[in-house]
Amino acid sequence: MAIVEHYLHPVGRGALFITHRNVRPRVDESAYIAPTAVLCGDVTVGPHSRVLFGAVITAEGGPVEIGAHCVIMENTVVRGAPRHPTRIGDHVLVGPHAHLSGCVVEGDTRIATGAMVFNGARIETGAEVEFHGVVHVNTVVPAGMAVPMGWFAGGDPAELVAPADWERIRALMGPLDYAGTVFGVGEATETSAMPDIARRYARALTLHRYDAVYDGGRSDSDVSEHRPHR
Repeated sequence: MAIVEHYLHPVGRGALFITHRNVRPRVDESAYIAPTAVLCGDVTVGPHSRVLFGAVITAEGGPVEIGAHCVIMENTVVRGAPRHPTRIGDHVLVGPHAHLSGCVVEGDTRIATGAMVFNGARIETGAEVEFHGVVHVNTVVPAGMAVPMGWFAGGDPAELVAPADWERIRALMGPLDYAGTVFGVGEATETSAMPDIARRYARALTLHRYDAVYDGGRSDSDVSEHRPHR
């Protein structure tokens, strides 16, 4: 596909493009990035895809790849993680206020409004996640399965649990190791590990001090870098 550096063509005047870890977002010339959307770091947006207002797509140590004919709707967050790149295949609709982190969405699917898909999860081709559904870490949602509205999916293959069945949800969550998968902590409980988690996260995010910000609506000759204070 014809990938160009984001600032060489108008992809949404006012959209924010950020170089992070010395890598710039790459956007196909046929894609559209709306004003107020943010693309940060090692992000690729494929042909004819659309990133709408307020969406944030950020490569926090792991890349984010978005395929062709995808729609990332308003105020969605898509995040790549160091051990879990995020890959979204072709023909995927991600609804407003959804949150995708370190996961794979194979394609031909819909992730509905407010849904959450966590690190190490995989949504197979044609599977769906309904409004406010939760796909936990290291979970595989098989092709053809739909996570119902507000339900929890955990395991490989995913077991679907109603939100009121908290005991079963807790039983599924334990072996999937949320704290270890997302934060890299050991066997300590997530609560007792919070000081370590917070310190690690803060250290990793320090790298944003060295980001460079570009205006995606300007021509190449007008681009200016905003250097951080060190």
